[in-house]
Amino acid sequence: MTASRVTLPNLLSVFRLAMVPVLIHLTVTARPGPFLGVLAACLVSDVLDGYFARRLGQTSAFGAALDTWGDFAVYVTVPVCGWWLWPEQVRPEAPFLLVLAISYLSPIAAGWLKYGRLTNHHTWSGKVSTIVLAVASFALIAGGPPWLFRLATLIVVLSDLEEIALTLRPRGQAGA
Repeated sequence: MTASRVTLPNLLSVFRLAMVPVLIHLTVTARPGPFLGVLAACLVSDVLDGYFARRLGQTSAFGAALDTWGDFAVYVTVPVCGWWLWPEQVRPEAPFLLVLAISYLSPIAAGWLKYGRLTNHHTWSGKVSTIVLAVASFALIAGGPPWLFRLATLIVVLSDLEEIALTLRPRGQAGA
């Protein structure tokens, strides 16, 4: 990153990218406690990067893309790691994980088809769905009720449908 790109928000996004190999290592070495700690730090960094970008006036197209890539890397890694670390809780939710994967990949595909890149909508519904899914996922692996995870899946799907609608709207309206 050039000096102008070295900002606190961007460093938080880079932190998430750097933690993906750590999450994988903690999974392979069967260390669920530290995995949850690193995952929690990743989720907090996801909330803080946008907050600091706006608060410090450090928003940029580069930062938004970096945030999206950080989110993508973590959110692709976590279900695989969860499947491995907590099979009793996660494997029965395989149909919902499949729905989440399709739902998550659909706006990415729409962005690539229309713009040739990831979109950076960062909607309120996206933020809320991320928080709800994180809470529901932590509850699920802690032995909580699966209906909470299933409800979170529905909320993510609705958020992703909004993102697809924003991406596919005609040119001339507010863009990605």
